[in-house]
Amino acid sequence: MSREAARRDALRALAAQQDLDAVLVTNLLNVRYLTGFTGSNGALLVRTDGPDLFGTDGRYTTQASTQVPDVELVVDRATVPALARAAAGAGRLGFESHDLTVDGLEQLRRVLDDAAAGGRVPELASVRRAVEAQRAIKDDDEIESLRRACAVADQALAELAAEGALRPGRTELEVGRELDARMLALGAEAPSFETIVATGANSAIPHHRPDRTELREGDFLKLDFGATVDGYHSDMTRTLVLGHVADWQREVYALVAESQAAGRAALSVGADVVAVDSAARDVIVAAGHGEHFTHGLGHGVGLEIHEAPGIGQLGAGTLAAGMAVTVEPGVYLPGHGGVRIEDTLIVTDGAPELLTLTSKELLVL
Repeated sequence: MSREAARRDALRALAAQQDLDAVLVTNLLNVRYLTGFTGSNGALLVRTDGPDLFGTDGRYTTQASTQVPDVELVVDRATVPALARAAAGAGRLGFESHDLTVDGLEQLRRVLDDAAAGGRVPELASVRRAVEAQRAIKDDDEIESLRRACAVADQALAELAAEGALRPGRTELEVGRELDARMLALGAEAPSFETIVATGANSAIPHHRPDRTELREGDFLKLDFGATVDGYHSDMTRTLVLGHVADWQREVYALVAESQAAGRAALSVGADVVAVDSAARDVIVAAGHGEHFTHGLGHGVGLEIHEAPGIGQLGAGTLAAGMAVTVEPGVYLPGHGGVRIEDTLIVTDGAPELLTLTSKELLVL
């Protein structure tokens, strides 16, 4: 049995527990997770009793036969309506309410009503984020893809630093574009997200978009970036200083490093995500900088750069072995500069596995 078939069986078992006859999966990343399909149009019907159906359009028939060889194929440009018609005989049909638009849901109702032809129309029931909950725990192959994605990012930064590319006079945009290009040259499919390069006062903006600001000696330089490999994303932030380091910069950096270490140490099976956030946040609060840590401690990472679980003050749930998460506290001093230190890690039965291996010592270039 393929790993995708095993994942579909897990969803099938959940559907049976909820008295659903079938589940219509429309979120493309969830479709990829359950089938291996990487095209831009696809949907999946998982049935508790009967063959599953995978739907796509004529552009992808060859690709589907290669990537989804073990699921019956339905070829139709209107993919979701086609699978909905196939599900018309179901008593209860699960759907992804977080993915379908209001118009999409109305269309689904119309298709089911028309297909019933006066008979019983299936009852619709949201499965909420059932597949995302499955995706939160990574298997060995997924973890290996994450390792490779993190290794690409580590190497790209190391090469730029060694070549002197992070130097005064260059702009944030130049550094960001070169970092992206280097990750692609090292085998990434794409950057994980829009690379953040923030220097000087811009480093106090958590998600600053790089602009033409020039790097200057004595400024913080914050780099938040990642690589995508096999569809899986890495995420890492390092903050360094160009030239002379001021005492206040050392103090802020040491504080964030202490907080980040506390957050990493709190990652364990069964740990409450709010408690993990608190372990890191309390360090910053005790130093009088609570108001300068303005976001959650971390998040899950995988086929999406931000996915379950969320680790923050408003989070919910506990950690489990196999979860890939970030730990990324920050202190941001408006008008002066900020520090964020971020790693991607895997929760294990023992100490978490660190995937982003670039040193967290304060680097001075």
